[in-house]
Amino acid sequence: MINDTEILNATILIVDDQQANVTLMEELLGDAGYRNVTSTMDPYAVCDMHRTNRYDLILLDLEMPGMDGFEVMESLKIIQADDYAPILVITAQPDHKLRALSSGAKDFIAKPLDLVEVKTRIHNMLEVRLLYKQLSQYNKELEQKVAIRTAELSKSEARFRRLAELSSDWYWEQDENGHFTKVYGPALEMLGVQESDATAPKREDQGAYWSETKQKMLDEFITARKPFIDFVYSRNKPDGTEQHLMVSGEPMFDATGRFIGYRGIGKDVTDSIHLKEKQTAPVA
Repeated sequence: MINDTEILNATILIVDDQQANVTLMEELLGDAGYRNVTSTMDPYAVCDMHRTNRYDLILLDLEMPGMDGFEVMESLKIIQADDYAPILVITAQPDHKLRALSSGAKDFIAKPLDLVEVKTRIHNMLEVRLLYKQLSQYNKELEQKVAIRTAELSKSEARFRRLAELSSDWYWEQDENGHFTKVYGPALEMLGVQESDATAPKREDQGAYWSETKQKMLDEFITARKPFIDFVYSRNKPDGTEQHLMVSGEPMFDATGRFIGYRGIGKDVTDSIHLKEKQTAPVA
C-alpha cells in the first residue's frame, strides 16, 4: 500500500505557458502538502527534464504555442521506460479529452478548475502511479532473486554431478519409460550400447543375468516407485570376461506428484567382488 507521506513526497512537474496558471497550481499543490513540485513554461524542455528526473506526475496544459500538449506527449513516448505515462492533462476544450486519453494521458482536468476535483484527481493518479512503480520494482527484485536462485541451483547441480562422478562410475537419469535422458560417466561405453537407444541397466542386456530374488525385488520397487540400493547384476563382456555392476536409484516426480522416471548412480564392482571371492575361497 501507498501512504500519504509517499504521495506527498512524489515528484510533480507542471507544464503551462501561462505564468498565472503555473503559480495557481504551485500554490494549490503547496497548500495540499506536496513537497517536490517543479514547473516549466517551455514545452520543448519537458522531455529532457523528465529523462533526468522521471517525474511521478506531469500536469500538462494542452493549449501551448509552438509545441502543444499533444506533441509533448508524443515526444515523451520515445523516452518513457515503461508503458505507464504519468500524464494528467489540463484543457478547456471538451473535444480534446478523448484525444488526450488516446494519446497517452491517464486522466484530465477541465478548465475552469474545480480545486477539490484537481486535488482529488492528482492524489488518485499519484497513488496509482506509485503503486505501479512499487509493483514494477517488486517484479525486478523477483526476477533478480529467480536469476540468483537459478544460478545457485545450476552450481548445486554441477557439484552434485561432480560428487556423483567421484563416488561412482556414472550418474544416470531415465524417463518414465525407462530410457536414458542423462548419463554422466562411461556407463554406456561400459555397457557397449548407444545413447540414442539405451535403456537403464536392464535384464535384457545381451549376456546380462540377475538372480531370481533380485529380479523380483527390483520389479516390486519399480512398480511401487520406491528407491533401490546397491543392486548388483552381472554380464559377459565382449571379450568373454564377467563384469559385475552395482546400481542404486530413486524415483523422480514432478510438481504435481506424477512419476517421471528414475535417477541414480552405477559402479563397476568387478574387482571388489573378485577380491572378496578370493578372500572367502577355501584354501586348497
